[in-house]
Amino acid sequence: MPSTASLVCVDPEQIFEFWPHARGLIKAAIDATNLSDFADIESDVLEGKQLLWLAWSDHIEAAATTHLSRGVCTLTACSGHQRERWLPLFARIEKYAKDESCRAMRIIGRPGWERVLDGYRREFVILEKAL
Repeated sequence: MPSTASLVCVDPEQIFEFWPHARGLIKAAIDATNLSDFADIESDVLEGKQLLWLAWSDHIEAAATTHLSRGVCTLTACSGHQRERWLPLFARIEKYAKDESCRAMRIIGRPGWERVLDGYRREFVILEKAL
């Protein structure tokens, strides 16, 4: 199904207007994996250290956050509904990263992303042992 949503990169100057509407989606993404600390992501977004991206139609269908560092654009959180409607928009985030001279996109998330994103492969694993 082609996307009927538009991708919006929220201007950091307007983040306080949009964050309350996207906060729950970002928190859900982080809670699903526990790979990041929500307070850290939220602080970085509110301080302009990470960008907030919205898949928008007549409502927010998905929200994602990205961080640029050392030539890599990392998708730090992504959550939404009806993924088939907004997943094609991810190519625009990749274009943004390339335009910012990034050499790679990195996703920190569930293994299922590997199945739905073309051209991505498992580069690292995270091993954990409870003590």
